[in-house]
Amino acid sequence: MSSSPVSSTPILRTVLVWSGTVTAVLAVVGAVVGFLVAGTTGLWSALAGVLVAAVFLGITGASILIANRWYGNELYVPIFFGIVMGGWILKFVVFIAILFILRGQPWIEPAVFFVALVASVLASLAIDVVVMLRMRVPNVSDVELPTDPDAGDRTDGHTETR
Repeated sequence: MSSSPVSSTPILRTVLVWSGTVTAVLAVVGAVVGFLVAGTTGLWSALAGVLVAAVFLGITGASILIANRWYGNELYVPIFFGIVMGGWILKFVVFIAILFILRGQPWIEPAVFFVALVASVLASLAIDVVVMLRMRVPNVSDVELPTDPDAGDRTDGHTETR
């Protein structure tokens, strides 16, 4: 697989890998703590909270990675924003639907669900910060500089004399 010329691709891949690992840890810890706090209901509530957060936080990174595949295409910008905005709208609609569906379920303990959801979101934000601080990306990226004006590629009408 060739590397993408878009500088955000390795960052997003790293974020998704780390998020998957942290989600697995949070699921185990949340299930144990949820079970100790509220029994089986707490266990399922914690797992549901972690899963909901993981899916919705992963959709953004995945949609950007998918959209970056069109880099270099003349329609890259509209395709990119169409995919990313479509993903955000989908997340919003599905999140509201999930909250309405889970709201009245007898197997959901609202406090455990909420704490698991918030813990997962905070862990995701921490991962984003750590990955961004550790990645080595130039200040100016995804830019192709013009060639040497002395080589005849100058387009501003000026000629340089020596």
